[in-house]
Amino acid sequence: MSFSLAVETRTIHGKKLTALRDGGKLPVVLYGPKEAPQSLSVDKRAFEKVLHEAGESSIVTLTGLGTSKDVLIHDVAFDPRKGGVVHADFYAVEAGKEITVGVPLEFIGEAPAIKLGGTLTKVLHEIEVTCLPKDIPQHIDVDVSTLDTFEKQIHVSDLKIPKNVTVENDGEEVVVLVQAVEEEAEVPVATIDMSAIAVEKKGKAENPAESA
Repeated sequence: MSFSLAVETRTIHGKKLTALRDGGKLPVVLYGPKEAPQSLSVDKRAFEKVLHEAGESSIVTLTGLGTSKDVLIHDVAFDPRKGGVVHADFYAVEAGKEITVGVPLEFIGEAPAIKLGGTLTKVLHEIEVTCLPKDIPQHIDVDVSTLDTFEKQIHVSDLKIPKNVTVENDGEEVVVLVQAVEEEAEVPVATIDMSAIAVEKKGKAENPAESA
């Protein structure tokens, strides 16, 4: 699946970016090993749509610069108060040169061990891979249906990796497992002997001097 975004050269910076954002544009920066940093802008809604569909591990083609540029979406900044994207970087990739990127893991299926009273624990949410830009997988599937006991685990070495892609993580790293849910032990409540209290009160009433 291919993704593309139309960008424009940007000449405003600093506080003036507020007006740019209010107009539905997103300030971005393009850079790379052989790419001088460029200040650009992109339609915010179009960017958010591509970000949702492509993520940060798929090649996106930028148009509007004279020549198209293949990039990865990188360093997306969000407004901590209002939410929403406020800035992003585009990392220009070199055709024919390998690159190392993080690829998200997508968990599929159901783990039978959950029915035994366990909870699915995802240890990793992405793995590092090295490959040519054209071979970067959008995600790696992790089938949890093999987890039918608490003893079983899925390791990095168990993942199905596409051809021409090298995983940088240690193969023994745990990706996901099902852990038994430990029930909290009930704390015994001390039983109060109400009859003993009644007898004590009665004794004090009969001997007021002792209770003074």
